Amino acid sequence: MPQTFEQAFRPSASWPIRAGFMADQTTLDPWRAELGATLRLAAPLALANLLWMAIGTTDVIFVAMLGQRELAASSLAVTQYMLISWSLTGLTGAVAPLVAAELGRKRHAVREVRRSVRMAMWLALATGLGGIALCGLGEAFMLLTGQDPEISRHAGSFLSIIRWAIPAMVGASVLRTFVSALGKPMLATAITAMAIGINALGNWVFIFGHWGAPALGLEGSALASVITSYATLAAYGLVIAADRRLRRYRLLGNWWRSEWQRMREMIRIGLPIACIIIAEGGFFSSAAYLMGRIGAAQLAAHTVALQVAALAFQVPFGVGQAATIRVGYHYGAADREGVRLAGNAALWTAFAFSFVGAGIMLLFPRAVLSLYVDIADPANAAMIALAVQYLGVAALFQLFDGIQAVAAGALRGLQDTRMPMAIALFGYWLPGFGLSCWLGLFTPLGGLGVWIGLAAGLVVVAVLLLHRWRRREALRLLPG
Repeated sequence: MPQTFEQAFRPSASWPIRAGFMADQTTLDPWRAELGATLRLAAPLALANLLWMAIGTTDVIFVAMLGQRELAASSLAVTQYMLISWSLTGLTGAVAPLVAAELGRKRHAVREVRRSVRMAMWLALATGLGGIALCGLGEAFMLLTGQDPEISRHAGSFLSIIRWAIPAMVGASVLRTFVSALGKPMLATAITAMAIGINALGNWVFIFGHWGAPALGLEGSALASVITSYATLAAYGLVIAADRRLRRYRLLGNWWRSEWQRMREMIRIGLPIACIIIAEGGFFSSAAYLMGRIGAAQLAAHTVALQVAALAFQVPFGVGQAATIRVGYHYGAADREGVRLAGNAALWTAFAFSFVGAGIMLLFPRAVLSLYVDIADPANAAMIALAVQYLGVAALFQLFDGIQAVAAGALRGLQDTRMPMAIALFGYWLPGFGLSCWLGLFTPLGGLGVWIGLAAGLVVVAVLLLHRWRRREALRLLPG
C-alpha cells in the first residue's frame, strides 16, 4: 500500500497537465488513473466495513442460540443503539471532507489536520455521553410503540449495558477516518479483524459463562460489545503512536486547546450528515417496529434478512467513503475535472458490485440464511420462508442502495450536506415509510409489504441524489 497521502490519493503522475499535475500523457489516461486510485482506497475500506458487519453477525449467531425471543429483543435494542451511535459518527464524520480538503490545498496540512481531528474527538466524547443518556429511554420508547412488554424488558436490559460503548465507537470512527485519509486504510481493516475475535470470544465467555465468568445470557452479548469498542479505540491509539508517518501529526499535542471556528465548521457539515443517518437508520429501524407489531416470526426474519442486505451494502458504502475523500481532495485542490472523475469512478464501481450482491441473494437465499440460522430446524421453518421473501426484495433494491450511498458520499466531498439531508428526509419518510405502513399493516402483504416500502424509499433517494450530483455545476457546488 502507498505510504503517504499524496501517493495514495493524488492522481497518478500520468495524469495530463490539464488536471493540474505534471504528466506523461502516453502512459495512463485520467479515467483509469482515478478508477485505480478509487479502488485502492475503497477496497480496504469496504473490507473493513464487511469485517465490522461480521462483528454484528457474530452477535446474531450467538444470540440466536438463546431463542427467537432473545433474538427479537436484541434486534430492537441494537436498532436503537446503532441509530444513535451511527448518527453521532455521522456528525463527527465531517472530519473526512475537512481533512481531505486540507490535504488537497496542502496549506499547513499537519497543523490543520491535527486541529480537525482534535475537535472531532472532542465532539465524539461530548456527544457520546449524550448518546448514553438517550439510550436510557429505550425501553419506554419500545413500550410506547406497542412492542411486546416481555421483549421490551429484555431489550431495555440489553440496551442499558451496550450504551456504554458509544463514546468509544464514535472516537474510533474519527481515528479510522484519520488513518484512511493519510493513506493507511489497511490499518482500519486489520484493527476491525482483531475486533471480530475479541467480540466472538466475549460473546462465548459472557453469554454462556465460560472461564469462570457468570452466564449472563443476552446481557453477556451487550457486555462483549462494550469491551470490543474500547479495545478497538485503544488499538487505533497504539498503531497511530507506533507509525512514524501518523505519529508526526501529534494528535494529542495541545489536546486541551479549543478551535471553535473549526468546531462550528464541523457541526455545519456534520449535523446534516447525522440527520441523513437518522433519516435512513430511523427508516429501517421503524421497519423493525412495524414487524414487531405484525409478529415475532416476522421480526426475527426481518432481523436476519436485514443483516444479509446490510452485509451486501458494505461494499458500496466503502466506495462512498472513498468518494468523500477522493472528491474532497480534488475539491480542496480546486480541480473540477478531478471532482468529476472521482465521483463517476466511485458510482460505476458501486454499480458493478451491487449486481454481485443482488445475484447472490436471488440465486442462493437459503444458503446465505444458513450462515445465520439453522435452516434445517423445523422450529425456524416459518422464519426462513419469510426471510427468503424479504431477500428477494432486498436483491431488487441493491443497485439503488449503492447509488444513494456513493452519490451522498461524493456530495459530502463537496461539503454539500444540507440538500441531501432534505432529500433523505423526504424520500425515506414520505414514499418509503408511508408505503411500508400501508402495505405492512393494512394489506395482506404484511412483512413483505414493509420491505416493498423500504425499496421504494431507497429508489426515490437514489434518483434524487444522483440528479443533484449530475447538476453540481449548475448548482454551483464546485470550487472556484
